[in-house]
Amino acid sequence: MSFKNEEMTPLESRPIIRSLLRDIVLNATIPVVCYYASKTWISPSELIALVMASVFPTIESIHGAVRRSGMNPVSVVVLLGIVTSILALFAGGDPRLLLVRESFFTGAFGIFCLFSLLLPRPVMFYFGRYFMAGDDPEKRQVFDAAWNNSIVRRGHRLITTVWAFVLIAEFVTRVILVYTLPAPVVLAVSPFVLGLATILTIGWTFRYASRLRQQATAKISNTH
Repeated sequence: MSFKNEEMTPLESRPIIRSLLRDIVLNATIPVVCYYASKTWISPSELIALVMASVFPTIESIHGAVRRSGMNPVSVVVLLGIVTSILALFAGGDPRLLLVRESFFTGAFGIFCLFSLLLPRPVMFYFGRYFMAGDDPEKRQVFDAAWNNSIVRRGHRLITTVWAFVLIAEFVTRVILVYTLPAPVVLAVSPFVLGLATILTIGWTFRYASRLRQQATAKISNTH
């Protein structure tokens, strides 16, 4: 969160939300098609059908990580998520484990967000700097300097806390869905349920960051 006009506004966050909506629709339809295609033409095995259903999300995640240049925070999260998913594929033959696998890293990252509150700067500070300043040295310097403002520090910690609970809740919700609903229903429903929570949290994050910037700017003005 910086105090300059270059900061992303809620209006400018709409492309991110539109991209998420596209991903939600694709991840709710293509895996289901692959699931039934596998059952019909490859094997009646539930495990094989779920492996086939996981192909598209995995390829999409790898493509997204490769498309982003450099080891930025987003790339790191995507790559770790892929590694976690691959390990889960070989962890056992329980078909339900395959449905839960996408949320293993989500839950772990949510716990890490809580742990990062004990560190000098919480993890969402680095995500905020990546989205707001990118690789621009001047913007990054302004963003880092803003940490000296107590309002900004409190804001980063609150954003990290909110994301931690949302990510952990996402993991718990997926587990509940997997163990209470049939696999095809989980494949079709979970992207919408969990994607909606992500979109709402992103929208809240940008709106809260915008209000926080105004409060911090007002505090600086009052001190002069």
